[in-house]
Amino acid sequence: MGTLRNGLSKRESFILSVDVGTTSIRCHVYDKQANIRGSYSKKVSLLYPESGWVEMDPEDLWQGFVSVVKGAVQDSGLQMYQMEALGISTQRATFTTWDRKSGKPFHNFISWQDLRSAEMVGSWNNSCTMKAVHGVMKTLHFLTRQKRFLAASLVVFTTQHVSMRLAWALRNIPQLKQAVDEGTCCFGTIDTWLLYKLTKGLVHATDYSNASSTAIFDSYQMCWSGFLCSLLSLPQSILPQVHDTSHHFGSSDPSIFGVSIPIMSVMADQQAAMFGECCFAAGDVKITMGTGTFMDINTGNKPHTSVAGLYPLVGWKMGSEVTYLAEGNAAGTGTAIRWAQEIELFKDVKETAAMANSVSDSDGVCFVPSFSGLQAPLNDPKACAAFMGLKPSTTKSHLVRAILESIAFRNKQLFDVMLGETRIPITKIRADGGVCTNDFIMQLTTDLLGRKISRPAHFDMSCLGAAFVAGLGAGYWKSKEELKKLHTTDHLFLPRGARGGGPTGVYKPVLQYWEEALQRSMHWYSQA
Repeated sequence: MGTLRNGLSKRESFILSVDVGTTSIRCHVYDKQANIRGSYSKKVSLLYPESGWVEMDPEDLWQGFVSVVKGAVQDSGLQMYQMEALGISTQRATFTTWDRKSGKPFHNFISWQDLRSAEMVGSWNNSCTMKAVHGVMKTLHFLTRQKRFLAASLVVFTTQHVSMRLAWALRNIPQLKQAVDEGTCCFGTIDTWLLYKLTKGLVHATDYSNASSTAIFDSYQMCWSGFLCSLLSLPQSILPQVHDTSHHFGSSDPSIFGVSIPIMSVMADQQAAMFGECCFAAGDVKITMGTGTFMDINTGNKPHTSVAGLYPLVGWKMGSEVTYLAEGNAAGTGTAIRWAQEIELFKDVKETAAMANSVSDSDGVCFVPSFSGLQAPLNDPKACAAFMGLKPSTTKSHLVRAILESIAFRNKQLFDVMLGETRIPITKIRADGGVCTNDFIMQLTTDLLGRKISRPAHFDMSCLGAAFVAGLGAGYWKSKEELKKLHTTDHLFLPRGARGGGPTGVYKPVLQYWEEALQRSMHWYSQA
């Protein structure tokens, strides 16, 4: 069999997984026990060419991707040929377009945070066309009683939707319009661009989880939405082919890493985190608290139709099995904590739990964490972030406690909407993301939800999820049951009743004040 210098068998193989996030690109090398054997990360450079515009350089992102893969393998002390498969997890709804022949991008990646389409969003949402669409959908709902028509009658465009930013690009970038006319234009989210680069232009594809996150995809029919494309004049010819999440997308060109590595999964980050948490059953819930909070519930083999603003997503498709998720999000979670640090409310994020616990309550102070408006169930992009109820007796600790409480309150708000709308019995709740290292937020969320929440030993769940899917596709792991045995818990938070010092009853008036504060922060900014 032979051995390498480090004593490992030549046949011992590993799974590579890369997560392209909003702030960093990370790569891990996983072994059979899902232990991390090597890691490397690199910051993502965001560009702000104009006010409200947020971009990334496609070539810079590609170079970053290659360097983290090489760095992680080097860190592991292993060889590139021992990498059995590559999985890729990416931030959602960030896209670019490029020339099919030369591979040259027509513009930078336009980020999900970008606001350049705000004016178009406003005029579309107030247009006669949208009023007519809503009217038709209401009629269809009345005639058929199908909830998906009711949800469609309430749909409004947002700047986070790819559809509106792509419509903006098609209107405003002349060479892009020309390439569409000539049939040489490719559109892609980050995963599609990376596949194209890894295969030297041979593959123009995405998977169902990424496609369903663009708001150009019909999760009911499992195809690109012809209706939406015609409504917004988006050419279907530029869209990538959609494959299963677990699929052999092709292999990396040997000139890139020295050997050819099979690409066995591409996956949207929140769906990947859900898979990494082993939330495989209907009723499983995952709460990711990072830059924003993303709460997802597994709704089984049917998409959930929401009237409160939960988003129906394809979680993953593997062969004939399709798993759907319903998602609610709160955009300002990590942003609120970073902002508080920048204005020097505290030095180290680790201090915040102790500061919050140093006072018995927040002294009547409420914090509204809406740096990017309020999402479900209030759905108001014009809400402002605010402190309310300040007094001469208010200290830094009160302010910090109010910020941490607001994150737990938003978790409860999203959970209540999810519970009320989906009517699916909750089977388990798992949390991940950088903010979940804060014990105060975790315990308060557990108390308010009245349910056990487990925190994993590793927080990089998006990377692990993409690795799991790639490993299943390559036969490295045999089943989901095997994956469940690999899941490790750092801490299980248990709800404390009134006797245990928990907030049963105590937080009722505080929550009511906070909900009043949310109402007062709404419609703050003038009409776009």
